[in-house]
Amino acid sequence: MLAAPVVAMIYSPRMAKKQSKSRNSSDRLYRIFVSHATADKWLATTLCEKLDFAGATTFRDDRDIDGGDDIPERLRREISRSRELVVLVTPESVNRPWVLLEVGGAWLKGIRITPILCHITVDRIPDLIKAKKAVPINEFDAYLESLRRRLQS
Repeated sequence: MLAAPVVAMIYSPRMAKKQSKSRNSSDRLYRIFVSHATADKWLATTLCEKLDFAGATTFRDDRDIDGGDDIPERLRREISRSRELVVLVTPESVNRPWVLLEVGGAWLKGIRITPILCHITVDRIPDLIKAKKAVPINEFDAYLESLRRRLQS
């Protein structure tokens, strides 16, 4: 059973209207690359909706890579264009090679990395991710508030 704050992140029509107007707007300069395991797609989708609603522009591979695209090249380009990488750390994603590669790419570029922890203990988190201050999923609203402050500055 999901914790109440996770359930509260359910998509609303009002969020959809705002997102459809501005998801790809060029005036939204704060780009966030959302790294996740395929098994966590619903949760990643929900996080993206909340991030977009807060005023950022998100990239998520399953949504934004088209058929025929060169996947590694597109990931490299999108990480380079991003100001932050949010990595959803779950039992499914913690040791996924693509997730670790995306985190490593962001680290090499000096991009802010924010781990979001969901149903995982700290001892299972790889050192590169463990070095960053993580946000438990139940505190995601506090992270959104800090994101809004960064967007305003």
